[in-house]
Amino acid sequence: CSDCRGPFTGFVPLAACPAERGGGMSSAWRCPACAEPCAAPRLLPCLHSLCAPCLRRLGTLGEPARAGTATAAAAITVLCPLCDAEVSLPPGGVGQLPPDYVALGRGRLGCDLCAEGAAVGRCQTCGAALCPFCRQAHRRQKKTASHAVTELESSKDCSQAGRPLFCPSHPSEELRLFCEQCDQPVCRDCVVDRHRQHPYDLASNVVHRHGDSLRMLLESTQQRVSTLEDVLSQIDGMGSAVRVRAEAVATEICLFASGYVKAIEEHRDRLLKQLEDLKVQKENLLQLQKAQLQQLLLDMRTGVEFTERLLTSGSDLEILITKGVVASRLAKLNSVAYSTRPSVDDNIQFSPQERAGQCCGYEVYGAILNKVVDPAKCTLHGEDLCIARQNELTGFTLLCNDTTGEQMGRGGESVRVTITHKDKKDCAVKPTVCDNGDGTYHVSYSPEEPGLYAVCVCVKGQHVQGSPFTLTVKNKFRKHPGVFHCCTFCSSGGQKAARCACGGTMPGGYQGCGHGHKGHPGCPHWSCCGQVTKSSECLGPPNDSSQRSLLRTVAL
Repeated sequence: CSDCRGPFTGFVPLAACPAERGGGMSSAWRCPACAEPCAAPRLLPCLHSLCAPCLRRLGTLGEPARAGTATAAAAITVLCPLCDAEVSLPPGGVGQLPPDYVALGRGRLGCDLCAEGAAVGRCQTCGAALCPFCRQAHRRQKKTASHAVTELESSKDCSQAGRPLFCPSHPSEELRLFCEQCDQPVCRDCVVDRHRQHPYDLASNVVHRHGDSLRMLLESTQQRVSTLEDVLSQIDGMGSAVRVRAEAVATEICLFASGYVKAIEEHRDRLLKQLEDLKVQKENLLQLQKAQLQQLLLDMRTGVEFTERLLTSGSDLEILITKGVVASRLAKLNSVAYSTRPSVDDNIQFSPQERAGQCCGYEVYGAILNKVVDPAKCTLHGEDLCIARQNELTGFTLLCNDTTGEQMGRGGESVRVTITHKDKKDCAVKPTVCDNGDGTYHVSYSPEEPGLYAVCVCVKGQHVQGSPFTLTVKNKFRKHPGVFHCCTFCSSGGQKAARCACGGTMPGGYQGCGHGHKGHPGCPHWSCCGQVTKSSECLGPPNDSSQRSLLRTVAL
């Protein structure tokens, strides 16, 4: 809760991080932004660590959130100087950022007593890291002679990972518990103070659950890293294919132009210039996509490496302290959408039979076929484009045109059609798109639910003319259960009890209609609903009381 949650990740000033308490590292960590040594790096939400001066500069450059938002008074957004990622600082600013225990754990732990030698052991009673000289002195003194000193063997023991962390509110108490309600480590005094009646447990008991969630996010991110590497490999291959294809077309152009002397040579140079521009255009699009994916891959690798180091070399409390920012960063990276295919293809062709106009007074042939479809010029055609029937197969035709409005004349375009119910978000129709190979595409579908649908037709990710549009799906066509007759008297064989939905009657006790009598519509009609159009849809009987007699008329 907000009333009892104390500042944990930034519980002391930038110049006195808890990592500095009780001794330092034998080799100081250096800030990647300014390359200066630092003993108290802080972790940004993008998983990059900076020193105190660099963080203060970020804090002065950050701009508060736009007025009117819930966090306008406190939220600050800054740009990380290492990856240019836009990150949001905690409400208290850079001072509330968590310490980077993973960065501190890369160096050798120093002695807590002399602060000069490298630690080789740790006292299990007082928790002090000891160098060889201080370890011997620790055993000789009367007060500490009974203390048990263990050797620091693993890299995790020799780093800051094993150092006890103390409560910011109660400096003499070590953080050994974890408040489930506030989602933060606490000490024994916190449990009886501001975290009273909150569910809590030992940090060693809950770290496995939180560590497993981080591992699941890590596995998902690692899979995306592999996918990104495959996509980048495809982009490199497509770039090579574009260059190879361009060289092949250039060779064809040179061979064709060699027979036309000066006129053809000029025409050749013009074609090569056009080809070069096209190649550069495609390569630029590929380079742009490649740069975006490379940056995403770099960010994901940074997150993966940091999380792996945290899970392998971080202590239980360090994992619990940093799990929130790590999980948030990995989840944000995993939510980034990207295309798994190159943004362009190698569709560059040369046609020697194409008329190219006059060059130096000569009629020349040969042109680069590079018709580009223009979604804004593509049109939709169909008799009932906006009307369909339930459970009936229907469709329309998409005509693809280029920038000049001419039909493409060939298929292979990326056409995407979505049909979604406007009132039922989980109700969608799966259309079938058939490429006719001549620039036209037939779209067929069969809606299962009546109602209004939103139809989107996109070519290369852009809407065509008239898209999106509203499709009205009517109920299934109702056939007439009755008979199409001239009157009830004729169709029933003179039955007095037979009725007709037109409502006509005859004298003498006849309850149905007859020619020239009251209520007769004056023309043939349906006995079940009274409609005079033979190919119409049945509207049903006017009321339930006449249903039995109408069915009798139908049977007759």
